[in-house]
Formats: sequence, C-alpha cells, structure tokens
Amino acid sequence: MDFPVTFQIFGKTVLAHPVFETLGIFIGMRYYFYLKRKSAEKVSFNTSAAVLIGATAGALIGSKLIGNLENPYRLFEHFTAKRFWTNNTIVGGLAFGLAGVELAKKIVGHKTSTGDLMVYPLMLAMIIGRIGCFLTGVHEETYGIPTDSVFGMYLGDQYLRHPVALYEIAFLVVLWICLKTVQARKKFPSGFIFQLFMLSYFTFRFMLDFIKPRIELLGNLGTIQMVCICVIIYYIYKLKKEPRLSVIKNTKKI
Repeated sequence: MDFPVTFQIFGKTVLAHPVFETLGIFIGMRYYFYLKRKSAEKVSFNTSAAVLIGATAGALIGSKLIGNLENPYRLFEHFTAKRFWTNNTIVGGLAFGLAGVELAKKIVGHKTSTGDLMVYPLMLAMIIGRIGCFLTGVHEETYGIPTDSVFGMYLGDQYLRHPVALYEIAFLVVLWICLKTVQARKKFPSGFIFQLFMLSYFTFRFMLDFIKPRIELLGNLGTIQMVCICVIIYYIYKLKKEPRLSVIKNTKKI
C-alpha cells in the first residue's frame, strides 16, 4: 500500500483522513438518532437541542485549541487562521465537548446524565475516522514513532513506525465489547457507561502518546497527555462520588 491514500472528488485530490472523518461523523450521528428513537428514556426537545449545541460548540473549539497547543511554539511563531483551523484532536473535542454539554445542561436545568446514548455512536465515528488517519500515513501527525517491533509498518517514509491508528481501532473494538458486557448487567446508574468510556479512553490516549511524536512541555508530557490527566482525575472523582449500583426498591412479603 502506498501512503498517503487519496481520492478524486469533483476533480480534486483529497486525503483519506478528511473523507473518513466526515463519513465517521455522518454515520455516528445517524447511529445516535437511531438509538435515540429506540431508547425508553425520553428527553425534551429543549434539552436535546441544548446538549447537541453544547457538545458541538465545545468539541469544535476544544479540538482546534488543543490540536494547536500540541506545538505551541509553532502556533505563536507562525500563526495563521488556516493553520489554526486545520489542526485538531479528538482528545480536545471530547474534553471540551463534555464541558459544553455540562454547561448546556445547567442552563436548561437538566440534572440527569445524557451520555450513555452517545457512547457507541462516538466510538463508531472514532473507529471510522481512525481508518482515515491510518491511510494518511505520515502526511498528517497521526502516526507513531519509529520502532523495531513486529508491529512496525512503513507509513510513507523510510522508517518502520508504530501504526497508532490501528492500535486505537483495536482498543475501541475491545472497549466496545467490554462496555456492552457491563451494560448488559443493568446494575449501574445512568451515565456510568459514558463515564467508564471516557476514563478508559483518556487513560489509553495518555499511554499511547508516549509512542507518538510530541512536544514535551511538562517533564516528558505533551499537551494531549496533560489534558488526559485532567479528564482522568475528573472521572475518578465522579466515579468515587456517585453510587455505582442502582438501588432496587422491591420489598418481599414473607
């Protein structure tokens, strides 16, 4: 396979990454609305609209902001609007999307969790998007550092590299199966699956970024890893604070 993989669309050569990213968002949204129609939990239109707007706005801002802060030296030395809007990362999108949802829920006064329904559509969109990352090779900064391990692949230059996009796809597939197993037990309160997803994914990304090119800003940690630590601490706090098992309010007559 030759990297990067490109497509001819309306007479223009387009990288695989934006094609699969767009496809992932579209399919993920369709899957979300499908699950929403089947869900027994009904949320008002105002709440749904507020959550969707908050998630979208937060994800857009966060993905661009954190994506650019991965290399703050280049950002401030050679700042252009085009460079800013073309840099993004799912880590910033998830973290700031969460913040946007929480803010929107406070504005409309919605107190219960709305996250569980988003978990699998998010994961599906991420899996599809990561296929595009892999097919783009080293043309964009979604590749791994050189390696001599059996997993090393040529991704468009002369080095065998960690195919980190494939690692992430494999992790998400395994996580999907694990979360479905946990969810099938029906012993956990609403929102627990989303919290478990976020904690698992950000822990994985924290570790994965050690084998990706990065600018070390604090010790040997990059921007994405510092964001991961903040989210991990937040969810550990939430999981400790909230009861894990739902209370069964049944009384038996003897």
